[in-house]
Amino acid sequence: MDKLKRIAATFIMAMISVFANAQDAAADANDVMKANGKIYVVMSVVIVIVLGLFIYLINLDRKITKLEKE
Repeated sequence: MDKLKRIAATFIMAMISVFANAQDAAADANDVMKANGKIYVVMSVVIVIVLGLFIYLINLDRKITKLEKE
């Protein structure tokens, strides 16, 4: 479980740095998306994809741990 926490922490830190760097370049695109109201659709899709990946990785880790114990 400690390994999973380290992997999750590393992934979160990497995503924070990516989002921090992307904010300057995407300021104009964000204004257009906010004006059209589509930024919420894009963010919801991104959140669903990231949550799906996390759930998949957690399930995969549990299955692998179970196989290793056998």
